[in-house]
Amino acid sequence: MGPAPRVLELFYDVLSPYSWLGFEVLCRYQHLWNIKLKLRPALLAGIMKDSGNQPPAMVPHKGQYILKEIPLLKQLFQVPMSVPKDFFGEHVKKGTVNAMRFLTAVSMEQPEMLEKVSRELWMRIWSRAAEKAGMATAQAQHLLNKISTELVKSKLRETTGAACKYGAFGLPTTVAHVDGKTYMLFGSDRMELLAYLLGEKWMGPVPPTLNARL
Repeated sequence: MGPAPRVLELFYDVLSPYSWLGFEVLCRYQHLWNIKLKLRPALLAGIMKDSGNQPPAMVPHKGQYILKEIPLLKQLFQVPMSVPKDFFGEHVKKGTVNAMRFLTAVSMEQPEMLEKVSRELWMRIWSRAAEKAGMATAQAQHLLNKISTELVKSKLRETTGAACKYGAFGLPTTVAHVDGKTYMLFGSDRMELLAYLLGEKWMGPVPPTLNARL
């Protein structure tokens, strides 16, 4: 019997394209590494406020850089993303409170669907060519009705607060629990460092075993 899997917590918001990249990489590696992946929907706006960080829209050069970088990341990570029209105006201003409350409700009542539904929401924002995640219409409506409940609001606040306590200042934030120690890593470009901490092999954002099936 091998060693117990190490727990990885991934805090993410579907507003963040980098969260999508980190999400896909960890979903790909969860069956290759000895890990237990815990998906934790959080609210990026709350983390930004708590840490005093600024969104890219408030730093023009950062925003311009992201628009140029995403097409390259799309190819490298093999994730079908493209920047939505007027992303920094329409999507950032609108925010993702309802979307993240919905994912919180999914995590509470149908956690086995959380990966697929999260991916569907990213597809709707960043690809606009999504297939349905496979959740029954009645169940989806039931969960939508839950997003205004205090139980779901409280859970999202709790998860966002947990990310802040770990020291999060943006998303994605990955928290690795290894040999009694806790490591907080920011961004989708820390996966090689994560592999080092876990004592696992990093094979790039698209590991060969997966690449053979794409």
